[in-house]
Amino acid sequence: MKSLNAKLALYNTPQLVMKAGLYPYFRPIQSEQDTVVMMNGSKVLMFGSNSYLGLTNHPRIKEAAKKAIDKYGTGCAGSRFLNGTLDIHIELEERLAGFVNKEEAICYSTGFQVNLGAVSTLTGHNDYLLLDELDHASIIDGSRLSFSKVLKYAHNDMDSLESKLKLCEPDKLKLIVTDGIFSMEGDIVNLPEVVRLAEIYDASVMVDDAHSIGVIGENGSGTASYFNLTDSVDLIMGTFSKSLASLGGFIAGNKETINFLKHNSRALIFSASMTPASAASVLAALDIMESEPERIEHLWDVTNMALYGFKAMGFNTGASESPIIPLFIHDDIMALQMTKMLLEEGIFVNPIVSPAVKKEDSLIRFSLMATHTFEQVEIALEKIEKVGKQIGILH
Repeated sequence: MKSLNAKLALYNTPQLVMKAGLYPYFRPIQSEQDTVVMMNGSKVLMFGSNSYLGLTNHPRIKEAAKKAIDKYGTGCAGSRFLNGTLDIHIELEERLAGFVNKEEAICYSTGFQVNLGAVSTLTGHNDYLLLDELDHASIIDGSRLSFSKVLKYAHNDMDSLESKLKLCEPDKLKLIVTDGIFSMEGDIVNLPEVVRLAEIYDASVMVDDAHSIGVIGENGSGTASYFNLTDSVDLIMGTFSKSLASLGGFIAGNKETINFLKHNSRALIFSASMTPASAASVLAALDIMESEPERIEHLWDVTNMALYGFKAMGFNTGASESPIIPLFIHDDIMALQMTKMLLEEGIFVNPIVSPAVKKEDSLIRFSLMATHTFEQVEIALEKIEKVGKQIGILH
């Protein structure tokens, strides 16, 4: 056996979890991503999806994707930089820029690529990237590819952020990068204070709105809109794989910044462009989101119902104030056990365990969609309370 294979063969953590019957990953779904999915031939209530507006199986979006395939084919066979730009890409970018009230936008093939490409490119040697310690992995990986100095501050802790800003040389570029809604904790960034500190210390601000678009802000346009701070936020990033029911991502800002990214971001220049069907799906999703505000209203109705129910049971939901609700279990094995038992009860949730979080911070991630009914939420609450009592989390 070659040395690399020999080393990798020593990694057996997944196999040990499988042997214990608790492996919770790569669970195959046999149907559309909806509030009810088919798994192993049985119906399961889905509370582990990021489809916050429940649009992934909307007939208008599916029809838009089919028409795009008929017109453009299934792929672009190249990068946006060379032969892979279609008129529908330009249309989408103009639409997105208007949606988040920025001058221009550029689309990447995935949301991960957006952060990888932007964070690694915008600042240079001896400049500074200031990151919330709980920022998404794509932001962290982008910072690792940057030649800049990386400073992490305590989660949503503005005193910690200011202490890091004070360490930066005044004449160097400083970019604060933060999630809008944090993907596991469900809390919202203290954007007014981030912006205030950025102005004091001459820093720029980039907000990752992957989990905010479709959830908060005017017509679901994100965190900056939610706080009425769009003009004070330099860059707004979003993904298409959540509320926008597709695949890809974008970043929007002033025309100078987007021009720089278009000609310097390796993750854009050396990646194939997003598929025509994906672009068409986003355009259709934006139409629906803007014309049906009741979707967001209902999303918040079921969110508030679930938050109230979990707190009444005695669950620690942390600082969550969004459709992402963490149920802190504080034990990896118990989180895995609970996930398995809930699936047996017909409830799909996601366990978040180490090393994704510290062992003492392990949790069940419960997420809601605008298409969930009150009855479905009530069923989930009853099942989760039942299992929580069975394994001793609740009393």
